Amino acid sequence: MKTQLFAKLAIGVALVASAAGCASWDTMSHRQQSTVVGAGAGGLLGAAVTGGGILGTVGGAAIGGVLGDQVGKRR
Repeated sequence: MKTQLFAKLAIGVALVASAAGCASWDTMSHRQQSTVVGAGAGGLLGAAVTGGGILGTVGGAAIGGVLGDQVGKRR
């Protein structure tokens, strides 16, 4: 079971890394960058907690994005 979870997390990290590499990171504001990082981290954490469940992954990404946006707003 842990092998499957690790494989799903590795795929998620690879997707996030490739999406971040394709994005125009330099033209984004600090708040937008914080939102992207928060959504990625929240999605990974949600997937890890729920064992790769779709609802946990999407929910974690949504919550992480909101938190990242709020943290980035303060800067």
